[in-house]
Amino acid sequence: AACDGIDRGGVDLIDEPGHRVSEDGTYRLSEAQAKAILELRLQRLTGLERDKIAEELNELAGKIKEFLTVLSSREKLLDVLRGELLDVKERYADPRRTQIEENEFEHDVEDLIPREDMVVTVTHGGYIKRVPLSTYRAQRRGGKGRSGMATREEDFVSRVFVCNTHTPVLFFSSSGMVYKMKVYRLPVGTPQARGKALVNLLPLDAGETITAFMPLPEDESTWDAMYVMFATTAGTVRRNKLSDFTEVKANGKIAMKLEEGAQLIDVFPCEEDNDVLLATAKGKAIRFPVTDVRVFAGRSSFGVRGVRLGKGDEVISMSVLRHVDATPEQREAYLRAANAKRRLDRDTYSKDEDRQRDQEAAEALSDPSLAVFASGEEFILSITSDGVGKRTSAYEYRVSGRGGQGIGNIDLGRSGKAAKTSVVASFPVAEVDQLMLVTNAGKMIRCPVDGISILGRTSRGVKVFDVDAEEHIVSVAHLSDLDEEDGDEGGDGEIESVAGDEVGEDPAGEDSGGEGPAGEAEGA
Repeated sequence: AACDGIDRGGVDLIDEPGHRVSEDGTYRLSEAQAKAILELRLQRLTGLERDKIAEELNELAGKIKEFLTVLSSREKLLDVLRGELLDVKERYADPRRTQIEENEFEHDVEDLIPREDMVVTVTHGGYIKRVPLSTYRAQRRGGKGRSGMATREEDFVSRVFVCNTHTPVLFFSSSGMVYKMKVYRLPVGTPQARGKALVNLLPLDAGETITAFMPLPEDESTWDAMYVMFATTAGTVRRNKLSDFTEVKANGKIAMKLEEGAQLIDVFPCEEDNDVLLATAKGKAIRFPVTDVRVFAGRSSFGVRGVRLGKGDEVISMSVLRHVDATPEQREAYLRAANAKRRLDRDTYSKDEDRQRDQEAAEALSDPSLAVFASGEEFILSITSDGVGKRTSAYEYRVSGRGGQGIGNIDLGRSGKAAKTSVVASFPVAEVDQLMLVTNAGKMIRCPVDGISILGRTSRGVKVFDVDAEEHIVSVAHLSDLDEEDGDEGGDGEIESVAGDEVGEDPAGEDSGGEGPAGEAEGA
């Protein structure tokens, strides 16, 4: 084919590899080019169309040269881009409806988790799970209920609380560490599921156990107005603002520095109008105001002395009680009338004059100044290692100063027996609560609190668990607001008085044992 009238440079830009313009101005067509020409209509092959084709070729070659020049120069390329963007801006100059922000997709995963009420269940053996509250349908009063968790024979449910998926929960360990986890991070399961061991969820060391759970308000800005009280087996206590535990990393955080051999036993939220009750293994107890413990600024301190322990003694529990301002006379008057009312309810009198005396004493409860005590009365349950226990009005524990030796909490028995007996649990209970007691041999018993007698502070108590001579109780779990299971297991759960022990009322609530520092104020 002849290339007359066609720019040879333009042909070089668009030619096919291996087919170039020869010296005599001719061009050898490729097979594809020849087929394309043969497919053209005859009119496009006339002389008039030849000039038009040459013109189009030269125009195309000129554009290619221009594009190559732009691509080879960064400045020209940016000028072209700038011009095209300005052209787009002029043609589509509508106000932007979306917002462009930095870190657009770096949102917290919590924003994607729906808020839902959950039932969190914890077992005595350290298994935990959460189940949607909607799973538990409401039943009529008197129903048989449904299975709440599949546990091993030696395990049982010890703690149940309802909270939101976004509720933060603090886990305090026996070694003084605190771990924090949102409820949605807990393993979800069915009501029959066993759950997952806490040791697989938290970085616990060998022998380290979780001693306290604390669900907290979701709004952490309110934590600065709340306090938390710590107690150790060595008798030390410490008070901190709850806001000290807002930032807890995955590997935990030091909650309290412990003395050598001591363990953290209890952690409770408290307010400045509360009282703290510490109970020891040797049957002592001390009650003092929360304000006796200053607010510590740090978390790595040992705290201050809460109770002066005797040789071989240790603190086994801490309770936070409501404070009621009262004189010792008002307190004793209410206790005398309340105990008389309870004896009248049992109606086990052998003499009419005793009944008459208690009726006269119980009439004092109609006095408005004493009625306020009944509405705010709390009861302390104490259980010893030999299976004896009792409930005692919290008003019998007078308020004293922090750091004393305390007063008698429960009679441990005769001198020889008392040396081997110790208090294993002491905490507030309600009438509808239940208890689960476990021995060192793995035996368990579940019994209602309302079957345990209300006795004086220095009384011995009644038999709650008839343990063998070589056994002793090692753990007592508090089961709040749980209905009794259908079907009793024989007489194992019966409450009876201890043979040979004097189970007497102590209306006056007189103190026994070591006293606190002289000159300490009394009051309820």
